Amino acid sequence: MYLKQFYLGCLAHASYLVASEGEAAVVDPRRDVDEYLREAEAQGVRIRYVLETHLHADFVSGHRELAARTGAEIVFGARAQAGFPHRAVKDGDEIRLGRLVLRFLETPGHTPESVTIIALEEGVPKAAFTGDTLFIGDVGRPDLAGARGFTPQQMAGMLYDSLREKLLALPDDVLVYPAHGAGSLCGRNMSSETWSTVGEQRLKNYALQPMPKERFVEMMTTDLPEAPRYFSMDVEINRSGAPSRGEAPLLAVLEPAALEARARAGAQVLDVRPYAAFGAGHVPGSVNIGLGGQFASWAGTLLDAARPVVLVTEDESQVQEAVLRLARVGLEQVVGYLGGGIAAWDAAGQPLARIPQMPVDELRAELHEERPGLQVVDVRRSGEYSAGHVPGAVSIPLERLEAESPRLDAGRPTVVICAGGFRSSAGTALLRRAGFADLYNVVGGTSAWVAAGYPTERAS
Repeated sequence: MYLKQFYLGCLAHASYLVASEGEAAVVDPRRDVDEYLREAEAQGVRIRYVLETHLHADFVSGHRELAARTGAEIVFGARAQAGFPHRAVKDGDEIRLGRLVLRFLETPGHTPESVTIIALEEGVPKAAFTGDTLFIGDVGRPDLAGARGFTPQQMAGMLYDSLREKLLALPDDVLVYPAHGAGSLCGRNMSSETWSTVGEQRLKNYALQPMPKERFVEMMTTDLPEAPRYFSMDVEINRSGAPSRGEAPLLAVLEPAALEARARAGAQVLDVRPYAAFGAGHVPGSVNIGLGGQFASWAGTLLDAARPVVLVTEDESQVQEAVLRLARVGLEQVVGYLGGGIAAWDAAGQPLARIPQMPVDELRAELHEERPGLQVVDVRRSGEYSAGHVPGAVSIPLERLEAESPRLDAGRPTVVICAGGFRSSAGTALLRRAGFADLYNVVGGTSAWVAAGYPTERAS
C-alpha cells in the first residue's frame, strides 16, 4: 500500500491518496485538485475512485472536477443523497484497489451519512480514514449543518454508537487518518498530530473513555462554539458538486476610483495584508483578514457569499493565492483588486482610514490609570476567554461581533484584543463599520500580555 497525506494548514484539512498496484483513490479532496494529479503521475498510478467520508461543511470539495479529469468514480455514503452520478455505499460495502480492499463502515454522528473507510491488505485492516467521526484527540461535532433533520443530542447518540461499536472494535495497530487537525471547527480539542493509531486513541482520547451514553451526549452538546455561517452553504455545494475551477479567473485591475465605485455599489473590500500594515492605512470600510492564519475560514465567516469581493493586497503575487483560498470555502465572487495597492490609493488622494496599534504595556498603563470610558473587547472564542483574559475585558467572539456590537458603547474608546492581533484587527474593522470611531488594536494580543507577566482573570 502506498499512502500520502496532503495537509492544508489554512483549513486544518487532511486528504489522502492511497494506491496499490497501479490503482489509486483520493479521500476527501480539497477544491483544487492538481496536487493529487501530480502525485498520481509521479507514482505511476491511475486514480480510479474519489472517496468522500461525508458532506464537508468547512470546505468545498473538488470531487466532481477530480472525477471529470480522471474518469474516476465518486463514492459517498448512501445517506448523502448527492445530486450527481456517484456510487452510494452502505455498511460493509467494499471496493478493490489493486491488492487492497476498501471497506465502508457507516459511522453516523458528525453527519448522518458519515462513513469510515478501512483499508485492508490480505484481509487485515491496516488503516482507517475516519473523516470527521474520529480525530486525533477528539471526535466530530454533532451539531453542524449536515445533520439536518436530527437534533445535536440525537446525532451525539449516533456518534457514541459509531465510535464504540465500529471504530473501537478495530485492532489497536490500525492507523487513524482523520480529515482535520488542530484549528478546525469540526471538533473542539484536536491534537496538532495528524495521524495516530486506534490503540493510542483508545488510551488518550477523552471522548473514547468509558462512560454512559447519556454522559457522552451531554459532553458533546455542551458549550459548542458557534458554527460559521458558510458551513451550511458548503454542505449544499458539496451535495450538488462544485463546478470545475478551470483556469485562474482574470480579475479586473482596479484604479482607486473604480474600486471606490465598486464599494459604493455593494462590493466588499477585503484587505489581506498583515494587521500592522492595515492599521497604518487602509481603504475606509474594508475588512482585514490577513493571508497568514486561518484566512479562508474567517473569510467564510465574516464575508457575505452573495456579494462581490474586491481585494487589497501587499503585491499582485498574492492576488491568485487569495482567490484560490476563498474558492476553497465557496467564496467565488472575487471581481477585482486594487492595482498598485494601498500606495496607489494614497497617491490618488483617496482618504486613508487608520487603526492605532496599542502595545500591551500601553494597555496595561491605560488600565492601571483607569482611563475614563476605556472598554476592552476580547474577540477570542469563549473557551479561550475563560482560560484567561485581560482584567475587565468583555467577551464577544469575532463571529458574533457585528450582531452583538450594540452591547458596547460606540462613543467610548475601544480596545480590541485576541490571541495575537489577527482576529482583533478584523474586529476593529467591523466595529468601525458599526460606528465606533476611537478604536485600537492590541499588538501581539493576549499572548503578548501573558508573556509580559501581566495579570489575567478567568471566567467563573
